[in-house]
Amino acid sequence: MRGIDEQRVTNWFVDNIEGCVPPFAFEPIAGGHSNLTFRVTDAARQVFVLRRPPLGHVLATAHDMSREHRLISAIGQTSVPVPRALGLCTDNEVNEAPFYVMEFVEGMVIDVPEKVDPIAIEVRYRLGLDVVDVLADLHAIDVDAVGLGTLAKREGYVERQLKRWSSQWDLSKTRELAAVEEVRDVLVSQVPAQQSMGIAHGDYRLGNCLVDTVTGRINAVLDWELGTLGDPLADLGYLGVYWSDADAPSMRLGDATVAGGFPSFDEMVHRYALRTGLDCSNINYYKAFGAWRLAIISEGVLARYIHGQMANEDPDVIASFRAGAEQLAESALTLIRKS
Repeated sequence: MRGIDEQRVTNWFVDNIEGCVPPFAFEPIAGGHSNLTFRVTDAARQVFVLRRPPLGHVLATAHDMSREHRLISAIGQTSVPVPRALGLCTDNEVNEAPFYVMEFVEGMVIDVPEKVDPIAIEVRYRLGLDVVDVLADLHAIDVDAVGLGTLAKREGYVERQLKRWSSQWDLSKTRELAAVEEVRDVLVSQVPAQQSMGIAHGDYRLGNCLVDTVTGRINAVLDWELGTLGDPLADLGYLGVYWSDADAPSMRLGDATVAGGFPSFDEMVHRYALRTGLDCSNINYYKAFGAWRLAIISEGVLARYIHGQMANEDPDVIASFRAGAEQLAESALTLIRKS
């Protein structure tokens, strides 16, 4: 299986994961387009989850398994729902790249409108409120108390991110997109003052949560590979990129919230502002920043598909990332002109 050295990983599990029973069955979990995720089932039908970087060459500092493991281990001490971290392997001799193992959490990943259809309207609304409440709780964590105070610099988050993703665009782009560079120039010239500091997930959205579709609660927040310390409003703005109001066009292809029944994004922003005390009046800047950054991330995933570094090479998926990067860049340009 691509991405798993079954014998060596089996040996590592036996030595490091308490209570596991070999042999193991390894199965890729669909949905991720960056780090690779595998479901691991042992002989006693216990289920674990293994995360590792993409195959082949990746950009420096990206896909840091130790960092992701550190984040969920720390956040697991709080009320913010994350899978329990079970083990970290940094020895490349085991599986050609570092990986970590976490518990398997039940729940649905709601990443397309079709998955929303069976969910009751009142549950959808409660779920939207829980999405923003969990984000506010994440941003309220005392980073020093949970051992994350040295994870990253605390100030200048947007400036650092603009520099990082501009460099990543230069390294991974497969074509020229004028909107990406135009938006970058405006973002750089209008960086708002950072009001506060907290844990920034970096990819916070409904599609990165495991959801209880009966209660409308989040069982676990996933995919912490972009996690750092920074400006909380960047997470809120990024969530807006994935939140489609009924009376507004979607910024992304196939967003789940177009199915309806969820709170509007304005309601989400108002609720977040009440819970955190932050001034959210400039949220369009952060939405533009989120869309611009996501356009670059989408282009990077496209590049990895083109170079055969992903486990799935479906041409429709590749085409969707190509179109998605273009649409996001244009959406960012529209937003930054309104901010």
